[in-house]
Amino acid sequence: MITCYLRYEVPLGKLADFEKYAAMWLELVPRFGGTHHGYFLPSEGESDIALAMFSFPSFAAYEQYRKDAETDPDVQKAIAFVRETRCFTRHERSFFRPLFPKTAQGIDQGETSGAPCCGCGAKAASAIGDETPV
Repeated sequence: MITCYLRYEVPLGKLADFEKYAAMWLELVPRFGGTHHGYFLPSEGESDIALAMFSFPSFAAYEQYRKDAETDPDVQKAIAFVRETRCFTRHERSFFRPLFPKTAQGIDQGETSGAPCCGCGAKAASAIGDETPV
């Protein structure tokens, strides 16, 4: 299993738009075979950072999702929404191999030999020109 961790910078006054954008991806990722673990939005205090995590059974499944998403009309709507609203100005993407408690039932932890932590060719930090955060 591979988990993608996303960190977004959300401009002041754009949180409502970002929530609409996030809601789109909460429905999109499962359609491509992934599990979305949710978005974590700024709450108390001053913060312009939002987080998200989602998982795929393997890095190969993640790469297939990226390929399939390129031509999906609903993904294109989400990208257009970001371009229109500029609801985030930057995002960073990192990959992890999750380790769950042994008591968690029904969770496939995937291979433990160390799926590649990167190799997708993604920039370490992406600016607004690459709105597909996943």
